[in-house]
Amino acid sequence: MSTALVDYTREEEVIAGRTTASEIDAVVSAPLDRFPSRLWWIAFSVTGTMLGIGVVSITITVLFGLGTWGINEPVSWGFDIVNFVFWVGIGHAGTLISAILFLLRQRWRNGIARFAEAMTIFAVMCASIFPLLHTGRPWLPMYLTPYPNQHGLWVNFTSPLLWDVFAVSTYLTVSAVFWYLGLVPDFATLRDRTVKPVKKVIYSILSLGWRHSNRHWHHFERAYLILAGFATPLVLSVHTIVSFDFAVSVIPGWHTTIFPPYFVAGAVFSGFAMVQNSLILVRQYFTLKHLITLDTLEKMNKVMILTGSMVGYAYATEFFIAWYSGSQFESFVFINRALGPYAWAYWIMISCNVVFPQLFWFKKIRRSIPAMFVIGLFVNVGMWFERFVIIVTSLSRDFLPTSWGHYVPSLIDVGILIGSFGLFFTLILLFVRVAPVISLAEIKSVVPGAQPHHHS
Repeated sequence: MSTALVDYTREEEVIAGRTTASEIDAVVSAPLDRFPSRLWWIAFSVTGTMLGIGVVSITITVLFGLGTWGINEPVSWGFDIVNFVFWVGIGHAGTLISAILFLLRQRWRNGIARFAEAMTIFAVMCASIFPLLHTGRPWLPMYLTPYPNQHGLWVNFTSPLLWDVFAVSTYLTVSAVFWYLGLVPDFATLRDRTVKPVKKVIYSILSLGWRHSNRHWHHFERAYLILAGFATPLVLSVHTIVSFDFAVSVIPGWHTTIFPPYFVAGAVFSGFAMVQNSLILVRQYFTLKHLITLDTLEKMNKVMILTGSMVGYAYATEFFIAWYSGSQFESFVFINRALGPYAWAYWIMISCNVVFPQLFWFKKIRRSIPAMFVIGLFVNVGMWFERFVIIVTSLSRDFLPTSWGHYVPSLIDVGILIGSFGLFFTLILLFVRVAPVISLAEIKSVVPGAQPHHHS
């Protein structure tokens, strides 16, 4: 078998059929050239309504304080921190697909990297809402940054919540730069294709004078590689630092060294599920099945098998260590999770995160669009309940039975949660209307015949 035939076989896994570069430009750019359809407007009205509910709930919170939430003593962390950890986790898949798989030269990422990068930014934006509200003084965010001031106030560098500020802000900055850098060649392509003067001016500004020259490509590839190297450790560091919010405490169920790898695996698990669900809808709506292929979705499902198994292993390890430690407090926490008042949430978590993803071991299910979509939904539900179980069950019953309490979220809590999903999907709907959902430059690089082959 010749080298050319081997390379062509690998490329066929990324793009279905022989598609030319000009055809890719036309297909991917088509949504940007036509007026939004009725289906898009219906979806936008639904997500806009959800966002409006969130804005009203946040306004009530700011006006009347955190007493409008369901938090109490001893459960002082409720939906706010649950949602924060959930959305930060959703944002992990984008950097993993873009940076780590790029460094590993996995070309099946090329069709999904752009969309995953955008989802990363949108998810981190949703996550940043909750720590600000959790402080109780969201109009004073400047006190979360270490800068000299006349009041002589300084941040508490020993607080894990402050570590979150630095980790999440760094992650958002690097991810945004990484995302925009990849868009520059595509904006230049859109600039050259459009005939509308206003759009040509906008794309000309956004493309930063790109001319598709060899010099531009040389500097672009080097900068992209450097940013990928910067972004890769962030995948591990950001959710590791988020796990320190719990691991550095002395509360039973939280004070454990397994949290950093456990949280990172869970973040990638939930992030891939959200990317997969969204891509299934995008490839169907924009007719991109030949660019976002079934082989690509199957590889994503294989990653979900791996990370889901790691999460299940972490669940089992937690129970074993609680028993092996001989600590009555640790043992009680995990028995309480499985059999206590929040047992329903625990078993939803186990079913969605451990049981259902194992169906991906069967190739027929792994390559079935309806099956993978439903399992992806279950994974997102289960990962949200995982954060709920970790936070609420450990706080509701601590060392003293006299201080036990029960947490019930208020309508404002639910409204802010709905609003965060509304913001996330509204940003996605706007993104697919103003920028290509697939990287034109990257997907054209894996078109069959794009790379020169040398025969012996």
